[in-house]
Order: sequence, then structure tokens, then C-alpha cells
Amino acid sequence: MTGRSELTSYAYRKLRARILAESDVCILCGHGAADATDHVIPVSKGGAELDPDNLAPIHGVDGCPVCLRKCNNEKGNKALTEVTRLVTSRDWYAGP
Repeated sequence: MTGRSELTSYAYRKLRARILAESDVCILCGHGAADATDHVIPVSKGGAELDPDNLAPIHGVDGCPVCLRKCNNEKGNKALTEVTRLVTSRDWYAGP
């Protein structure tokens, strides 16, 4: 299989479940409760379809419940390095 039909294959669904079981932290905003996976490097740009190193958790259609960002929609067909990532309080706040 090639193209978007791969996203409905049993192998993809099994891999997606494994990745989300390992972590639900979104690669774009850094918040938990990610409910989808996305290719770090899109398949259309040379990324591997079923490579676990090329798939990562991301917030899907409903977006992030914390920052309300539509992470997967915002990332679109861009490589992760092409997208501005949100700086969360964890990134800049050292605390007292």
C-alpha cells in the first residue's frame, strides 16, 4: 500500500497504538493527551510510512485541550523542523 490508504492499514493502526501507549505528549505543543500520530518527515517529502522513528504523538482533529492549538492541522504537510513550536512554561520558567 502507498499513500493515505496506508493510514488505515492494520500495521499502521497497531504502530499508532504502540506509540501513543509509550507517550501522549504532543510533538508540536508539548502538552499531554495527544490522540493521533503524525509523520515527523511527511511521506511526500521522503519520510518512511511505517517507521516508528518517523511517527510521533500529536493532537488530532479536536486539538490540544490545554492550549487549544490545532496541532495536526497547523503542522499539515510540513516537516516538524518547518513548524514553529510553542514555548510552554516548562521551557522558560525556572521557578523560585
